[in-house]
Amino acid sequence: MFSTDMGKLCLELHNKPISRKTLMKSELKAKFLNHLLKKKKEDEGFTLIELLVVIIIIGILSAIALPSFLNQAAKAKQSEAKTYVSSVNRAQQSYRIENASFAADIYSLQIGIPTDSKHYLYTISSPANSVSTSIVATPKDTAALKGFSGGVVILTTGQTEAISCQTENVQGQTAVVEPDLNVNPDTTSCGENMEKMT
Repeated sequence: MFSTDMGKLCLELHNKPISRKTLMKSELKAKFLNHLLKKKKEDEGFTLIELLVVIIIIGILSAIALPSFLNQAAKAKQSEAKTYVSSVNRAQQSYRIENASFAADIYSLQIGIPTDSKHYLYTISSPANSVSTSIVATPKDTAALKGFSGGVVILTTGQTEAISCQTENVQGQTAVVEPDLNVNPDTTSCGENMEKMT
């Protein structure tokens, strides 16, 4: 629009003798065009409707993403307990091969696992004996985290069998219990309201 009008203005100025009236008209047109261009640049920005739409979209995305994020955070904390319970089970099996009984505490296993971490408390709960042992991981945040337990038993065949379990729900809804350790092969199971670790 601007270039077309300026072109017409230049043709007018070139083809006609310049009178004062024409010169004033041309200056007025040029000022008016400048005014329109400046006004257009000053009016650039976002309208209230555009801002509201963006805020609503951000709100919807946050409502979808936040529960997923919180769930992933709980899974990350629970993975610590899963790893520690499995590590203690393997360490107990090794300890039993070298000694006449299972270790009475985690420190005796010498695997560097703390009994009190940021999210869980770990205890070897069965009395140390030569037949079986178990570990319980109790969460500090029972409203958001599951509880875990594990155990090792010497079978009648002389081999060891290990099991790792987790509560079906968060510990606030389901108490963590030790697994049912049985000396007969393939009879060891998780306790009540517990399931095998996934």
